[in-house]
Amino acid sequence: MLDSNRTRFLVAVAVLALAVGGSAAVPGGQALVVEDAETGETLLTAPVQEDTTVSVEYMHSVEKTRVLDEYTVRRNGELEMTRMEFESYGWGLPAYADVHKENGSYVFDPEGSWEEVYIKPGHVAGHKLHVGDETYDLVELSDARSVRLHVTNQSVLDAALH
Repeated sequence: MLDSNRTRFLVAVAVLALAVGGSAAVPGGQALVVEDAETGETLLTAPVQEDTTVSVEYMHSVEKTRVLDEYTVRRNGELEMTRMEFESYGWGLPAYADVHKENGSYVFDPEGSWEEVYIKPGHVAGHKLHVGDETYDLVELSDARSVRLHVTNQSVLDAALH
C-alpha cells in the first residue's frame, strides 16, 4: 500500500512537471520587451500581436513641442516605423521629408523596420510608451536610463505569468 501511494505521488509529480515544461515550450504569442540598455534587466513585458501599434511620445527638447514616433509590430517580430508626427520643425526632425499637415501637426510615413529600438528617456522630454491601449511612463520605468525595445515570442507559461 505504501509503495502504491508513493508511486501515485511520483506519477502526479512527473505529470505536473511535464505539463509545466510543455507549456513553457508552447508558443503563446509575442511580447514587447523593454530592457535596460546597459544591464539587460527586463523593465516591462507587454503582450502584442501582429499589427499592434507601439509608439513613443515625447516633448522635443529645443522646440518644446510634441513628437510621436509610431511603430507597428510585424509577424517577424520587427518594429516597422509607420508614422512620425511633430508640431514644429527642429533639431533631429525630418526637414526634407514628404510631410502633410494633419490636425495642426506635420505627419509622414518614414521607411524602416528594426529588430530593436533604443531610446534615451529624459525628464525634460517626458517620454511615454504606448502599447496598444496601454500607456507607460518610460522615464519612471527606466529611471531615465537608456532602454532597448524589442519583440520576442512568449511561451504559454510566460504569457500566463505576465
